[in-house]
Amino acid sequence: MHLVNEHVLIDNTRIAHGIHGSGEPVVLIHGTPSSSYIWRKIAPALVDAGYKVHIYDLLGFGLSERPWNPDVDTSVTGQVPILQGLLRHWGLDDFHLIAHDIGGGIAQRFGVSYPERLRSLTMIDTVSFDSWPSKRTNEQMQNGLERLIKAGDGEHRQHFHDWLLSTVHDPDELDETAEGIYLDFISGPIGQGSLFQHQVRHYDPRHTQEVADRLHELGRLPVQLIWGADDAWQVVGWAHKLRDAIPGSELHVLENCGHFAMEDQPEKISGLLVDFLSRQK
Repeated sequence: MHLVNEHVLIDNTRIAHGIHGSGEPVVLIHGTPSSSYIWRKIAPALVDAGYKVHIYDLLGFGLSERPWNPDVDTSVTGQVPILQGLLRHWGLDDFHLIAHDIGGGIAQRFGVSYPERLRSLTMIDTVSFDSWPSKRTNEQMQNGLERLIKAGDGEHRQHFHDWLLSTVHDPDELDETAEGIYLDFISGPIGQGSLFQHQVRHYDPRHTQEVADRLHELGRLPVQLIWGADDAWQVVGWAHKLRDAIPGSELHVLENCGHFAMEDQPEKISGLLVDFLSRQK
């Protein structure tokens, strides 16, 4: 189930997006190495609760354009103007924002610059401060990515199959169809090169460090943090540091839950989101 069903030109790039339901507007931002597909079990619950869900694939991810020009910025910072363009296209002045992983980095930069546009902010297992890239990814980057970039398709798929399994609490429970879709987006003639050009190349904590000393400003907003207790990519200690940095924010740590929290605990996360949003009315 892909939630994005049309494309729009934003800054001369094609962005895949979709709108579902009716009611108060909610925008969902995914992270890496995923796409809007990660919200497939969450978006229906929000629609059923009476929200109009706006969803999209980041530039260089999923079904959105994979720019051939290396000068096109697909970093956390570069994605903020894409979000602004989509908001203009959707006609949204203010909205609830829900973001995961590097999507939370985009949300932090947007939130400190345009707090008046956010009705509320939820971040799930997000990057922050200098918490990223993860230890495993950082080691690979330090060792040089050339071998991974040039790896054959079979070797590449096996390597990132193992990588994806580390995103969940119980690898045996990760839906095979879902894992295959995640893997297909970052493999093959386009996906493999795109993974490194549009995602890994931009794993740089400066994008969150630049706004770290302004996170307290988000305390003017209703802020919710949701975290997997077993997150191996963004360990739960970062959740507590982020909560302490944002006055009044609430934190929910979910047991038996990894970094791809929406795969491990979709029902609990849906419940937390619906409850939190209903309290902002």
